[in-house]
Amino acid sequence: MLSVIIDARGEAEGLPALLAQLTAGAVDGLVRQVLIVAADGQPGIDALCEDMGAEAHTAIEAAGAAARSDHLLIVPADFRLRDGWIGALHSHLTGGGEGAVVAGLATAGLFRRRPFGVLVERRRLEGRRGADLQRLRRDLGLGARRVG
Repeated sequence: MLSVIIDARGEAEGLPALLAQLTAGAVDGLVRQVLIVAADGQPGIDALCEDMGAEAHTAIEAAGAAARSDHLLIVPADFRLRDGWIGALHSHLTGGGEGAVVAGLATAGLFRRRPFGVLVERRRLEGRRGADLQRLRRDLGLGARRVG
C-alpha cells in the first residue's frame, strides 16, 4: 500500500482531477492515504482536504514523516496517472518496490516535458530538507527505473 504525497505548492488547480484518479487506487486497496503539501494558508486546500479525507502539510518531508505506509508516491498537483497505473504500481511494489520514476500522462503541448512522480521508500526521505521532485529524483538516483 502507498501513501501519496501531492505537491500543490506551485499550483493546485489540477488537484481535484488527480484526487479523483486516486480514488480508484483507494478502492482497489493500493492507496492508503493522501497528503497534500501546500503553502501555509493556501486558498481552498483545507476545505479540499476535509472533503477528500486528505491531510495538509507545508513540506514534503513533514508529509513523509506523517505517512502511514512504507512506500510513498510523490507527485505534483498537475500530475495525471496513465491508464493501467494501479496494476503497474502494484506489480512494482510486489516485485521488490525499489525507488522509481513514475511517468505521468502528457496532457498538453507537443514539446511539453512529460510529468513525473517519484516512488520512494519512506525511510529514504527521512532527514531531507527542502525536498522537491527534481531534487529527490536526482539525489536518490531515480533516473533509470521507470514505472508506468
